[in-house]
Amino acid sequence: MDFRGRHVVITGGTGALGGAVLGGLLAAGATCHVPYLHAAEAEQFPHRAHPQVKLIAAGDLADEAVVARLYAAVPSPWAAIHLAGGFAPGAVADTAKDALMRQLDGNFVSCFLCCRAAVNAMRASGGGRIVNVAARPALEWRSGAGMAAYAASKAAVAAMTAALAEEVAKQNILVNAVVPSIMDTPANRKAMPKADHDAWPKVDEVAATILFLASPDNKVTRGALVPVYGRS
Repeated sequence: MDFRGRHVVITGGTGALGGAVLGGLLAAGATCHVPYLHAAEAEQFPHRAHPQVKLIAAGDLADEAVVARLYAAVPSPWAAIHLAGGFAPGAVADTAKDALMRQLDGNFVSCFLCCRAAVNAMRASGGGRIVNVAARPALEWRSGAGMAAYAASKAAVAAMTAALAEEVAKQNILVNAVVPSIMDTPANRKAMPKADHDAWPKVDEVAATILFLASPDNKVTRGALVPVYGRS
C-alpha cells in the first residue's frame, strides 16, 4: 500500500491501536495528523519527533468547534481513521444519564462530527476513505449485557457508518468500520489477567485491516462492518 503524498487524520492515534495504525501509515509514506487531548499524550507519544507526524492540540472531539479546527488544519485529507473513544461498564439499572451521555459523546457523537468534517473536506479534494471503529457488542447485542451504554454508542457508530457509506459512495468516498472484540493490549491484559490472551486479536492485525480499508488499494469496499475477532 502506498500512502506517499497523502494526508491522513487519526483520532485516538496516541492509543495502542492508534500506534499500530500510525506505524503502518508512516511506513507507507503517509503524513499523519494526530489530535490529542492532554499534553501528557503528546509528551509520551513515541512518534512525536517523526517528520511525517503532525501532533495537534485539539480537545473534546464531541465539540463541533474543536472538530472544525482539527480538519481545517489538515490539507486535503485522503483518509480519516476514527479510533477515539472510551469504555465504561455498567448495568442499565446503575447507569445515570450523565454516564450514558459520556459514552454517547465519546464514542458516537465524536465519530459523527469527525465523519461530517471529513466528508466535507474530501468532497473538495475529489474523494477519500473513512474508517470508523465499532465493537463486537454493536453487532452482537446480547454480549452488551453489563455495558449497555457502551454497546448502544458503538451500535450507533455501526449504523451511521453504513448509512454514510451509502450517502457518499458516488463522491468517491468509501466509508467502512472495523468491529473488534477485546484486543490484546497491556491495559486489557491488566484488567483481565485470567483471560485467554492468545485468542484476542492483536493490534497489529486489526491495524492491517484498517490500513487496507483506508488505502488507495481499496477501490470497492464500502458500508462494511468488518469483524476482527481473532479466535475469541
